[in-house]
Amino acid sequence: MEIAGNALRMRIYIGESDRWHHQSLAEALLLTAKREGLAGGTVFHGVAGYGAQSHVHTTSILRLSEDLPVVIEFIDQADRIAHMRPLVAEMVREGLVTIDPVEVFIYRSRDASP
Repeated sequence: MEIAGNALRMRIYIGESDRWHHQSLAEALLLTAKREGLAGGTVFHGVAGYGAQSHVHTTSILRLSEDLPVVIEFIDQADRIAHMRPLVAEMVREGLVTIDPVEVFIYRSRDASP
């Protein structure tokens, strides 16, 4: 798959304990994007954060059981990101989803020649 130049980045901000059909929501979103043919995705685990309810979630030793923040990020062509929008809207029941333009400078696999 080739991606170069203008693209879109979809970022999904959720909690670590969020679920989709008895599965981690972050993992479910990643697998859905793979199934739908997106170029790739990454899940980031945060050490602290807060959202719409203003509850601070942190990795502090006294709060290890808190719901830590997770960010899932996809970068792909605009039409592929547009295809993901209704799927993400159905799956994310609480959180934040942003889409912003990016410029892809390099996108290659390990096997690709420079």
